[in-house]
Amino acid sequence: MEGGYESLRQLEKLCKTDIRYLWILDGMKAPSFATFGNYIRDDLKDSIDQIFVEINQYIFEAEGVDLNHVYIDGTKIEANANRYTWVWKKSCLTNRNKVFAKVTQLLEKMNQEVQFYHGFEIGLREEYAIEYLETALEKYREATGICTDAFVSGRGHRKSTEQKDYEKLQEYIGRLKKYADHIEICGDKRNSYSKTDNDATFMRLKKDYMGNDQVLPAYNMQAAVCDEYIAAITAEQYASDMDCFIPLMEKFHSQYGHYPKYPVADAGYGSYNNYLYCEEHGMEKYMKFTMYEKTVKNGKYRDDPYRAVNFKRNEDGALVCPNGRTFSFLRNIPIRGNNYGRTEELHICESCEGCPHRSNCYKGKKDRRVIRLNQELTQFHSEVLDNLESLHGALLRMNRSIQAEGTFGIIKWDRSYKRAFRRGIESVILEFTLISCGFNLYKYHNKKLRLQTAA
Repeated sequence: MEGGYESLRQLEKLCKTDIRYLWILDGMKAPSFATFGNYIRDDLKDSIDQIFVEINQYIFEAEGVDLNHVYIDGTKIEANANRYTWVWKKSCLTNRNKVFAKVTQLLEKMNQEVQFYHGFEIGLREEYAIEYLETALEKYREATGICTDAFVSGRGHRKSTEQKDYEKLQEYIGRLKKYADHIEICGDKRNSYSKTDNDATFMRLKKDYMGNDQVLPAYNMQAAVCDEYIAAITAEQYASDMDCFIPLMEKFHSQYGHYPKYPVADAGYGSYNNYLYCEEHGMEKYMKFTMYEKTVKNGKYRDDPYRAVNFKRNEDGALVCPNGRTFSFLRNIPIRGNNYGRTEELHICESCEGCPHRSNCYKGKKDRRVIRLNQELTQFHSEVLDNLESLHGALLRMNRSIQAEGTFGIIKWDRSYKRAFRRGIESVILEFTLISCGFNLYKYHNKKLRLQTAA
């Protein structure tokens, strides 16, 4: 409640020296730091979510907290991992393909050596499964009759051609296993991880104390705040806030049995996926989109007649540019990584030759302008603008900046929690949930004391 997340040794010391802790102990022996650690690791790990919800339910009922207005924000907390232990998924894929090419060259050489004398040939492929290469290696050993126990090494020994090929293929198999493990740990949605904390992802943090724009292993902490209290928290492995909105709302729903009516978030959360998710679950759209600030504050950009979203349509429903030239529908293209099958419409102009507006409208080198549109997303943006620019929306935006960002300000700067103590995403969530319990209790007792003082 008071100091954020204290070290366990500090808690042991306070139990021996602080009168408040001695009063709680009521004559019992002060527990050691190991006792605190065992209790957190063994007992709280499975029950901390239930404890958090029960504390919140008591506070929310006593305070009359509104769970329909939720203010969402996220921050990146550095993981308890070494800084130069990165593994990049893209590098692993590139290096694995290079090993595949080397394996092909080696197998061609091995086939030339054994095919004529032993009638044995290893099939070549573009990509090789590890099990396939291990089977081929064993067959090569049987066909050539080499004995691995008789392999020589060191100075003064000359390796045979069969031994060299055998050991080289063995080395390639080991490298492929290593790359396969790295790619499996990264998974489908991550591009990196740390060797000392496999759940941590390398991200850019606002506080760059290294001074070289370096990525650091971190977790993306998300919080849903209701009337200054933390209602739900998650720790995600994705640097983008867009991917964190749905897991946070699902966590909120699992804890309180309903979805909030007004989820308010900044531009990092406004995406097609999240807007459709809100539409499906009866939530209003109060999340800004990427170009929200420019659209609202820059009238020249908002009303630009050459923007595709501002093009008018003729009687046949075709888009018409400011010069009166029509666009015809070309095709739909799918958007990669979209959960709802989002597509964009491609429209091509009949001709841009000799157009007096070309310098303002189209700066490409081709003869005709091609524009991309998604009518549903454009409609969502229009709805979000109407919601956020209303009086209710202005109040919600102001409250979000105070409550959600203020919550992380207290935790990170007042309580000095800027780096995780534990490793692994489950342990980090446990740690952050403990901090949230203390934050809510501290906030609740402060309000009670203020009311008593005022009375």
